[in-house]
Amino acid sequence: MKFDIKEEDMIIKPYKTEGPIYIREQKGFFQRIRRNLGWLLMLTFVAIPWLQYKGQQAVLLDVATQKFTIFGLTLLPQDFMILALLFMVGAFALFFVTNWLGRVWCGYTCPQTIWMLMFSWVEQRIEGTRNQRIKLDKSKWTLSTWRKKITKHTAWIVISVLTATSFMAYFIPAKSLYMEMFTFEWSGITSFWVFLFALCTYGNAGFLREKMCTVACPYSRFQSVMFDKDTLVVTYDSARGENRGPRKRKADPKALNLGDCVDCNLCVEVCPAGIDIRNGLQYECINCGLCIDACDDTMDKFGYQKGLIKYASEKQMEGKKTNPFRLKLVGYGALTALLIISMFAWMLQRTPIEASVLRDRNALYRVNYEGLVENPYTLTIINKTQQPMHYSIAIEGLAGATLTSPELTLVQPGVMKSVPVTVTADGYDIERKVTKLKFIVTAQEDASITITKDSQFYKN
Repeated sequence: MKFDIKEEDMIIKPYKTEGPIYIREQKGFFQRIRRNLGWLLMLTFVAIPWLQYKGQQAVLLDVATQKFTIFGLTLLPQDFMILALLFMVGAFALFFVTNWLGRVWCGYTCPQTIWMLMFSWVEQRIEGTRNQRIKLDKSKWTLSTWRKKITKHTAWIVISVLTATSFMAYFIPAKSLYMEMFTFEWSGITSFWVFLFALCTYGNAGFLREKMCTVACPYSRFQSVMFDKDTLVVTYDSARGENRGPRKRKADPKALNLGDCVDCNLCVEVCPAGIDIRNGLQYECINCGLCIDACDDTMDKFGYQKGLIKYASEKQMEGKKTNPFRLKLVGYGALTALLIISMFAWMLQRTPIEASVLRDRNALYRVNYEGLVENPYTLTIINKTQQPMHYSIAIEGLAGATLTSPELTLVQPGVMKSVPVTVTADGYDIERKVTKLKFIVTAQEDASITITKDSQFYKN
């Protein structure tokens, strides 16, 4: 098939950088998926800090005390290995999804996209449709213009403050945070962080918008490394669409030497990034599918087949089959699964208690008035549960030795407590100058919570 394409149409237009992008509101299959998913993610984000588990906030990341609580699991600095595994799982899962479906993370689940489109939705409710907003910005400032602008920015600020407060509720107990907000009793540090996050939300979602995705976000820059000819991305079928051009609905495109693209430009007007997908794959594209919904609506009106713009791989556009078991995709998936298994294995072997034994630095041993050898130690116990626990201490491996320590040691949740203990033995009963022994710490409330630590006993 031979296309009659003008020379100026062959020039790929750069990403739109001049002026704001006025997004046209679009309905359709992919828009419904994104909107429903966006609402679900936003409500989950707001609701999680309010969840209760065993009478306490289920998720609380207490940075001040270096204690993360997640549904009864208390993570201390010694447990941050699991956070490293979690970040690695997220990274490889992102690589896997990107190699499979392109930038669907950006188009459907990225907070920047969700909040940007929410701010755009508010803007459309207050200032009107795309054409009305363009006309409003070009017109002189009147009382009506001021009213609409003030209402819009007030709504944006309210959403930004609520977003920032919801975010801070992950780090400060939600009940006290909101109670102090309504009574104007926030501390200076709380006010600073809420103001900072609100400002970032207001600026990113209200003003920077697509610039965060196309300029600031590094993901758009290195995504091409994860793409291949089998990756499903938003694609324009140029073989079917060209030559593009306007026509009447009942006109025969073949008689006019035209393709199916009616050049309505709706695919550009609905794009959050302001690009023209007909110019080919561009790194600014966030794979949101809004242009697909807009194009399908137009195809319906003209009685043409849908799918002029669709999710397709380069191989599919060449008439070939996509390989779902390619090495790169399988590799990313396998690494993601392996890291998830490692994370759960680490969690299963994790004990809700941590302990360490330190010898007295001033003296390896001492002889008491009875002629017995004493070794002083400092035993540090960390309670990694969410309940106060009483711990007993015992020794093993040194026959005839006695332990001088509290009968039970109370340790509050997430607290580290040091307990001085002394091991006493008759030097004549011990053959070696250095003998190995074990300290066994057991919770009285749950005998399965126990830990053993090795140490040495010295004599003269």
